Amino acid sequence: MKKLVIAAVLAVVVVVPARAEQFLNILTGGTSGVYYPMGNALSSIFAKAMPDARVTVQATKASVENLNLLQAGRGELAFTLGDSLTQAWEGVEEAGYKAPLKKLRTVAAIYPNYIQIVATEGSGIKTLADLKGKRVSVGAPKSGTELNARAIFKAAGLSYGDMKIQYLPFGESVELLKNKQLDATLQSAGLGVSSLRDLASGEDIVIVPIPAEVIAKTNDPAYVLSMVPANTYRGQTADVPTAAVRNFLVSHDGVSEAVVYAMTKAMFANMADLQAAHAAAREIVPDQAAKSPIPLHPGAAKYYREVGLLK
Repeated sequence: MKKLVIAAVLAVVVVVPARAEQFLNILTGGTSGVYYPMGNALSSIFAKAMPDARVTVQATKASVENLNLLQAGRGELAFTLGDSLTQAWEGVEEAGYKAPLKKLRTVAAIYPNYIQIVATEGSGIKTLADLKGKRVSVGAPKSGTELNARAIFKAAGLSYGDMKIQYLPFGESVELLKNKQLDATLQSAGLGVSSLRDLASGEDIVIVPIPAEVIAKTNDPAYVLSMVPANTYRGQTADVPTAAVRNFLVSHDGVSEAVVYAMTKAMFANMADLQAAHAAAREIVPDQAAKSPIPLHPGAAKYYREVGLLK
């Protein structure tokens, strides 16, 4: 009889289910951009706020790749540019989307990317027109940065055929500029991006203005006139007009409401940690966070209702 009781107890223990582990893969961008350090900061924030979660950070080619990976369920949170997000939702094939990505759900509108066209002083480049015939890097093919390059150059009356285009990540572009193997680079990133700070630390640079009339000719409301403030980079003594595009954090409809709510709440409760990771986070405005060109994730919407940002 005693053996039967022990066996019964053991049977009960065996069938108790183990607690499911929550995986959170954060899709970022190249390691020399802004997405990557900010993704690492979010990883630390989530690990503390959600101790049962296993959080990883993946370096990627950024916006377009990130959104396609989310649609395929190969990530739980991703950084993207706003124009890329709209194109993904609509399924714009030439932007890198074979079909509309209708599983996507926004978590937060975050800081703006500034389209920074930077040349070395010795290149002789001062204006967009001066890029003709020059060696120009535009980011990885069909990345958010590269799509920005196409839009801005087209609006300025330029085509890739007018330049010697190279598809290079930020860090590699800077190394080639230092070695006089490249004349200019277009980098869509937060202000003070590490790659351009690195370049300016040892080279005299020129930030090429993007005038308001060029921005208007993109015919895309995602592009707005902004400024690269004076002294953002060494030797830059004046404000320079440029185009800016809002960034977003995005998830998908397969991630639970509870998980996205926890991520959203943890992020806004720890903004100082994000700002310490990169100065671009100082431009995240909570009052703007719930504004999105596609549907919000229910978990994010729950948080925004809780804090009075949604009715």
